[in-house]
Amino acid sequence: MVLEVGAVAPDFTLSDQHGEELTLSELVAEGPVALVFFPLAFSGICTGELCELRDNIQIFEDSKVRLLGISVDSVWSLKAWAAAEGYEFSILSDFWPHGAVAKEYGVFVEEAGIATRATLVIGEGRQVLASFETAPGEARDFGAYRDAIAAIA
Repeated sequence: MVLEVGAVAPDFTLSDQHGEELTLSELVAEGPVALVFFPLAFSGICTGELCELRDNIQIFEDSKVRLLGISVDSVWSLKAWAAAEGYEFSILSDFWPHGAVAKEYGVFVEEAGIATRATLVIGEGRQVLASFETAPGEARDFGAYRDAIAAIA
């Protein structure tokens, strides 16, 4: 089960699509972070969802919320996908140990070896400020992002 509002999010360090290591505790010291877990790069629903985030990035930037995608794909897959789709926000690789961060956040689907579509907004002290997820095969409604960001403003 995904972490709920009020929980303290586990700290982690993962590499983004450019090979840069990012640490959650350092990022939230600069402001809120939206963690967007998704199953797999290059898949239809995931591409649609992240393209919608790309096309609406201003909502995050206006609220000073840093957007981070996270999947179990390798850095190399994420780099190719981000380049193909024009994603300028960081996409983190939870490749090895496979899905370790997704497991800590309660969003790993063991039998499929992927993360669910879950979003958490993390604030100061790594506190979960907003949390939502969808059923397998179901895209997130962008309105949920708007609501989460409005709730922390």
